[in-house]
Amino acid sequence: MSEFAGAGGFSAIQSQLTGLKKQADDMKTLLEQQQELLRRRGISTPADAIDRLWTVRSAIDKLSVGIVDTHMQLQQLRRLADTTALVNSAQETDLVLNEVMDTVIQLTQAERGYIVLRNRETGELEFKVARGLSAEETAAGGRIVSWSVINMVAERGEPLLTVDAGADEQFSHSESIAGFSLLSILAVPLIARDEVIGVAYCDNRIMAGLFKENELGLLTSFGQQAAVAIENARLFEDIRAQLALIEEMQVRLSNIFASIGSGVITVNGENCVLVCNEAAEEITGTTNATACGMPLRAVLPQVTESFYDTVERVRRERMQHIWAERFERSGRQRYWQVVASPLRGDDQVNHGVALVIDDLTERKEQEEQRRLLGAYVPEALLKNIGSIRELDTSPAEGTISAMFADVRGFTAFSETLQPEDLMRVVNRYLGAASDAINEHDGIVDQYLGDAITALWNSQLNQQDDHATKAVLAAQAILAEVKALHEVVDKDHELHFGIGIHTGHSVMGMVGGADRIEFAALGEAPDVGRFLQENAEPGEIVISPTTFELVKGQIQAEKMPTRKTKAGFEHFDTIYRVIPRRPADNGASDPSSRPPTG
Repeated sequence: MSEFAGAGGFSAIQSQLTGLKKQADDMKTLLEQQQELLRRRGISTPADAIDRLWTVRSAIDKLSVGIVDTHMQLQQLRRLADTTALVNSAQETDLVLNEVMDTVIQLTQAERGYIVLRNRETGELEFKVARGLSAEETAAGGRIVSWSVINMVAERGEPLLTVDAGADEQFSHSESIAGFSLLSILAVPLIARDEVIGVAYCDNRIMAGLFKENELGLLTSFGQQAAVAIENARLFEDIRAQLALIEEMQVRLSNIFASIGSGVITVNGENCVLVCNEAAEEITGTTNATACGMPLRAVLPQVTESFYDTVERVRRERMQHIWAERFERSGRQRYWQVVASPLRGDDQVNHGVALVIDDLTERKEQEEQRRLLGAYVPEALLKNIGSIRELDTSPAEGTISAMFADVRGFTAFSETLQPEDLMRVVNRYLGAASDAINEHDGIVDQYLGDAITALWNSQLNQQDDHATKAVLAAQAILAEVKALHEVVDKDHELHFGIGIHTGHSVMGMVGGADRIEFAALGEAPDVGRFLQENAEPGEIVISPTTFELVKGQIQAEKMPTRKTKAGFEHFDTIYRVIPRRPADNGASDPSSRPPTG
C-alpha cells in the first residue's frame, strides 16, 4: 500500500473504485435486460443474482467511503506530525498563536475558530486570535466568543464535542449558542505543566455532526503540543525581555562606573578582580580586560601588606573600612584613600569586596609644594596661583629687581640688650619690612640676621612693572619704620639702609636633601647688596638701570658712589630716592597707616 500513500495513489484508487462501481451498474442493467429476454424464452436465472450484484455494488461504495475517511485521517495525522516543530520554535507568541489557529482549522475543517489565553497576571481568559470571522466580528473581539463553552472547558480541563449545540441540554441556557445559531462545536483545553493556559475553540453554523471522535482526538493531541509551543513562546519572550533589561542595566552600570571619578575595583571571594572602572585603570596602570580574573596582588603588587590584611578583615568582619595607603611606585611616593566595603547578595551572603580608591598623590604633592612656597611667597600671592603644577622652580635666567635692606646700628644696639629683647626688637623691624614687601607683591628671599632680601619678577611672581614695585616697597618700608618709631622706646629706634638693582640673575632651588629654598644668584642681588652699603640710615639707593625704569614715577637725585669695592668700580654714579611727603601720597601714603608691630 505504500505506493498508494501519496495523493497520487489515493486518486488512482478512487479512479479504480469508480470504474468498479460503473462496471457493477452496467452489469446490473445488462442482467435485468437479459433476465426479461430469457423469461420470454422460458429460461430461468438464479433468483438472487441481481441481489448479489447489488451487494457487491454496496461493498464498493463502503470501501470508497472508508478509503476517503482513511485518507482524511492520514492527512490529519500528517498535519499533526508537522506541528511538533512548533514545540521547539523560538518564535514570538503572536506568530505561534497564528500557526496554531491555522492548524486547528486544517485538522477540523471548521467554519470558524479562535483561541483564548489566560492572562498570567490577572488570571482572566482573553481573546487572542481567530479565523473565519468577518472584520466586524474580529473587531468585536470577546463579544463573539461562546464563553459558556470556553469557561466549561477551562474549568474542567477536558475537551468538549457536541454534534448539535442547539439541541444539547447542557447549553440550553447559553444565549451565545442560540444567538449565533451554533450547530457543531469542538473545544479543547491548552494545558502546559498541568495548568490550563487557554482554550482552542472551533464551530460550524451550517452542518450538524461535522466533528466526530476522530477530530476530537486529533485536536486534543494537538492541543497538548500547541500549549507547550505557546508557553515556550511566552517564556522565550520573557527571557528576551529579561536579557534586554539586563543589557540595559549593564549599559547603565557601565556608564555609572565610567562617570565615577574614584577608582572602583571589585574582587570575589578568592580575591580575584571582577571589574575595574576607567579611573581604576589609570590608578593601577592595568586595563579592565587585563585585570579581570587576575589576583588582586597581581594587579596591585606594590601596596603595603597591611592593604591586603585590611581587605581580608573587611571580608571576615563584613564591615566597611577606610584608611590611607602610602607606598612607593616607580620611585615616587603614592598616597591613596581607600574605602573597602563587603559585597552582599540578596541572601546577605558575602560575595567579595568593593574597593573605592582615590589617588591623592598629586594633591599631597601640591600641598607640600604650597607649604614650601608659603615660607617665602606672600599668602595673597599664593592664593592667586591657579595651579601649583604651573609653577616652575627649575633653574632659570632672567631680569629681576632685587632689594637688600639692612638694619643700621645693629651691632652697637645689640650690646645693650638681653638676647631675647634684642630678638624681639629686630623681629619687629624685619616683620614691618616683610609686610611692606608682601604688600607690593615681592618675595622675601632671605633673612640674614638683621638684613632682609627680596625679589620681583622671578618665576613665582612674574611682573612687567617689577622695578616700580620694588621702589614702592622700599618707600613703604621706611614709612613702616617711621610708624614703628612712634610706638617703640627712643633707644629702640633703628633704621634701614636699602639698595635696589634691576639686572640679570639665575633663579631656582638651592640647598641639600634636608633643606631647600628658592634663591637668586648673580648680578641683581650682588649689586643690590653693594648699593645697600652705599645707603645711609633711612635712605634708598637705586642703580642707574633701575632709575631709568622708574624715573617717571618717583623722584631721585644723582650722587657719586660713597663706597666702592673690587668688581664694582664701574658704579661711579648712583641715585638716592627722595622721600615722599605725606601730601604727595594722600590716603595711600604708607606713613598714614597704623604702625606695625
